[in-house]
Amino acid sequence: MVATKPSLRRLSSSQRRRLAVILAGMAALLAVIFGQAAFAPQAFRLTALVFDAYQLIKPRAATDPPVAVIDIDEASIGKLGQWPWSRSTVAGIVTQASGLGAAAIGFDIVFSEPDRTAPARLVDEMRRQGVAIEVGADLPDPDAELADAVASNPVALGIALSNETSAKAPDPKAGFSFLGPDPKARLTPYAGSLSNLSALTDRATAMGYFSFPPTPDNIIRRFPLVSLSGSRLYPALSIETLRMAQQEGSFILRSAGTEEGAAFTDLRVGALDVPVSADGEIWIYYSGLPNMPVISAADFFDPAKSDWLAGQIQGRILLVGTSAVGLRDIVATPVDPAMPGVKVHAEIIDQIASGVFLQRPDWIIGAERAAAIVAGLILLAVLATATPALSVVTALLLATLVTGGSWMAFSQALTLFDPLLPLAGLGAVLLTALPLLLMLTHREKRFVRESFGRYLSPTLVERLSENPESLTLGGEDRELTILFSDIRGFTTLSEKMTPTELTRLLNNFLTPMTDVLLKREATIDKYIGDAIMAFWNAPLDIAEHPQKACLAALDMVSALDRLNRESGIELKIGIGLNTGMACVGNLGSDQRFSYSCLGDSVNLASRVEGMTKLYEVSILATEEVRAGTTELVFAEVDRVRVVGRKAPVTLHALIGLANAQPEEHSDLLKSHAAFIAAWQSGDFGAARALLKDLLALPPNPLSGAHRLYRERLAMLPDTAADDWDGVFTASSK
Repeated sequence: MVATKPSLRRLSSSQRRRLAVILAGMAALLAVIFGQAAFAPQAFRLTALVFDAYQLIKPRAATDPPVAVIDIDEASIGKLGQWPWSRSTVAGIVTQASGLGAAAIGFDIVFSEPDRTAPARLVDEMRRQGVAIEVGADLPDPDAELADAVASNPVALGIALSNETSAKAPDPKAGFSFLGPDPKARLTPYAGSLSNLSALTDRATAMGYFSFPPTPDNIIRRFPLVSLSGSRLYPALSIETLRMAQQEGSFILRSAGTEEGAAFTDLRVGALDVPVSADGEIWIYYSGLPNMPVISAADFFDPAKSDWLAGQIQGRILLVGTSAVGLRDIVATPVDPAMPGVKVHAEIIDQIASGVFLQRPDWIIGAERAAAIVAGLILLAVLATATPALSVVTALLLATLVTGGSWMAFSQALTLFDPLLPLAGLGAVLLTALPLLLMLTHREKRFVRESFGRYLSPTLVERLSENPESLTLGGEDRELTILFSDIRGFTTLSEKMTPTELTRLLNNFLTPMTDVLLKREATIDKYIGDAIMAFWNAPLDIAEHPQKACLAALDMVSALDRLNRESGIELKIGIGLNTGMACVGNLGSDQRFSYSCLGDSVNLASRVEGMTKLYEVSILATEEVRAGTTELVFAEVDRVRVVGRKAPVTLHALIGLANAQPEEHSDLLKSHAAFIAAWQSGDFGAARALLKDLLALPPNPLSGAHRLYRERLAMLPDTAADDWDGVFTASSK
């Protein structure tokens, strides 16, 4: 049960193991953080899916929206004919809608070419084909009719900003004023636009873009409320219709930072404040608009629906768009894979009007990285100090905390906190550090088992393999129950045997004794020739260790009886037990040490074992042992002052289990207790009388002690001297 100096150097690898785990985990964590920063656009695709899931779980609360859609749907095309319709038809819709109380009308459509149904164009076409036709009066101009309607009503024309054309965008209709430094540098510039006929543009009082910027997965989650073409700012169609509905002339843009690094903070449309990202974008929080009126364009030509139309239109912003599949204005959103584009703009208007905004401020990226670092370091600390199972549980708890925190940020604060970076950091740390930890731990456990398995009990070997650093010099104070046992007359017996026979005898004796002790959870300290030293309650906590030590002693006596019957040799043992505080641990030198215990309680256990020879009993225990047991039968033997110790100790003979005692032992124990009481009180006359009856009994576990007392009483008077204390002072070990 020793370890050499190389073993000590080997065991210091536990510190190197922790360091290796920490370094590997930190490297994995930093790789995830820097990788996310280097591939932010690609990583954000996964982040966007998380935010999409949040919106599906908890969409924006439905309202009675201030917006409605005039839908050029399949039914309208079936009734009014192929699109594009005559501009006169469109002008009629505008005039009728305005007359029914529309607050503003926005077109998610571009009228970029002259009306192909204009009578003048038809006459020219017929003449080109050789048809002689004379027109006696001025022909109506549908484009002019629409221009008149645009000029006479609160209409916002739509344009499409694009980098696929160099056609210059028309002058914006609304102005912008800034509070703070100019943030134009944050905007993506567009080279040109697809615009309306100049006859329409010139007459319009409002104009906004409706084109969606490209996204990696073609899902519309954000939309810029302000864009740049040339050196001019253009509003989105949504805020342009809101401006018109409030009869405002311009927008107010607020920004922060320096002139070189200015960033948008919010935008004001009349009485409405809209928080935006640094790039001027709004995160669209979709509700699905279940209560929004969607009016088929054909309904404007159904007299029976006039009253119904008035109820749907009065006071609302109207957006004219299309859901017809053939017109290709269908986009994907987090809540609908096929949503009409015009409905996205309606969502923005409703969101601004309701004042409910999703936010992802610039500082949130730093918070996500900080969360990843903190969670990763916590997990590393657990990995380096706790069991793998606890580390996995910790990782799961941290992952739950991160995910729950992200969800709470969304559901309670409408803040978009990405949980994927902290989760990826936890995963990287766990998948990197845990296998390394398991590999190094397994290697250390194997070393401990191979080095110490022959010398220590299985429980101690397992304890050491779980905690190799405990194999350092030093110890701890613990309450132990210590057992010493010795074969009686072994020296005389060994003189009659050859060394080979003696070795075989010892092996045959020590093997069953060891089995008994290990079965009762003892730690076997050492074998000293024919003697055994063992203790309980270290290195593992052993409940009721005095009880288990006593049961082990009884089992040893029983095992010896079986061995005697099988071998034909009559061996006897003495066992001493004591419970008390001792220093236990790896004791020795830097070159050689063993797991053992020392202290006064250990010395006393050895002296108690020596007393078994004097009193001719198999098992002697101190009062501390007896007090820690139940359902065992003890008989007080004497109060003794052992060699090397001034304080007397009360010795008890362990007779056996209470429920297994013969009936005659009951009378024996009563008589013996009376005798001991008379002896200790100094009434030697009464003691002699009681002892005479005890000696007349058949041989029993206390017969040897009774014979010893007969010899003592033979030399004593009937009454003790005044200084009598009933304590026997031993002169030998």
